[in-house]
Amino acid sequence: MRGPIGADPASIDKGLRARAGYTSGHRSGPDAGLQQENRMLYRRLGSTGLKLSALSFGAWVTFGDQIARDEARNLIAAAWDNGINFFDNAEGYARGRAEQVMGDVIADLRLPRDGFCVSSKVFFGAVDDPRPTQHGLSRKHVTDACHAALKRLRVDYLDLYYCHRPDPDTPIAETVQAMDTLIRQGKVLYWGTSEWSAAQIQEAVDIARAGHLHAPSMEQPQYNLLHRDRVEREYAPLYADAGLGTTIWSPLASGLLTGKYNAGVDAQSRLGQAQTAWLKDLVLGDPAEQRLEKVRRFTALAAQLGQSPAQLAIAWCLRNPNVSSVILGASRVGQLQENLGALRLFDTMDETVWQQVDAAFD
Repeated sequence: MRGPIGADPASIDKGLRARAGYTSGHRSGPDAGLQQENRMLYRRLGSTGLKLSALSFGAWVTFGDQIARDEARNLIAAAWDNGINFFDNAEGYARGRAEQVMGDVIADLRLPRDGFCVSSKVFFGAVDDPRPTQHGLSRKHVTDACHAALKRLRVDYLDLYYCHRPDPDTPIAETVQAMDTLIRQGKVLYWGTSEWSAAQIQEAVDIARAGHLHAPSMEQPQYNLLHRDRVEREYAPLYADAGLGTTIWSPLASGLLTGKYNAGVDAQSRLGQAQTAWLKDLVLGDPAEQRLEKVRRFTALAAQLGQSPAQLAIAWCLRNPNVSSVILGASRVGQLQENLGALRLFDTMDETVWQQVDAAFD
């Protein structure tokens, strides 16, 4: 039975919270008494000095399209009151509308700028049918997209700025130089990648080191019980050598690991909607029944343990010491609150339980 590859189980379960850069947080504000047992953890972003909440909040799919602005405000407020200090976004989320909603809400809540971190990602563009200079990782689009994100998010700088995908049409050296310029101008603090190969990240690091430029500090990959090899195997040499941190997305495999699709895909669910049909194939895989059988074993184990499968799956992600932050998505405050319960399981579950979880997917 295996835990996260390359990690010692004893150090994960007993010493992870005591590591340098891992600290407990407290809440303030109107919901300060809410779920006091779920005290937030803060982890360093790789080898940087930046501390992010181990659970963060992202706007993918929901903000700008799925939920109303009032509910977006409630979600950001609940995240903040529960210790979350990192809010993730991208130019491509709802063609920029997700960033606009998030920026408006954060301004409306009057969150202190020195208390939170916000990100954007560049590659896909923020318009339908983009022209050549409106997408990709050229110096022009990286720069233009940064300025547009600053306006939409209503901030003077981006804490984190990601290259959302690799761009085969732009030399990596050009992108590295563009990011370095933005950092030197004070418009970006840390830059990184999302779903780049280890070889591409290493090339960016080598270029930066050779030119005395700012190297990528973080990668944003998919990571969950069904999708783990890239984070655990491919990126393994980068954590120590390049000081790479990770802010992982889809810890619940778009809801699959909650068990909500065990009996099939409902037309009203995220995977059942026409506009996200592409996501259904990505999440279920081929053959879909093979993945569903693993999930059924996992949810049966969660029921046997008397635990929420969502919390168990998120807590499993937290066990990997190379995960700087787990990005949560939610369309309701209650859903977010439930997922925050993963902090309690991370604290209390022993190695025997995690061996059983891994066995469900072997």
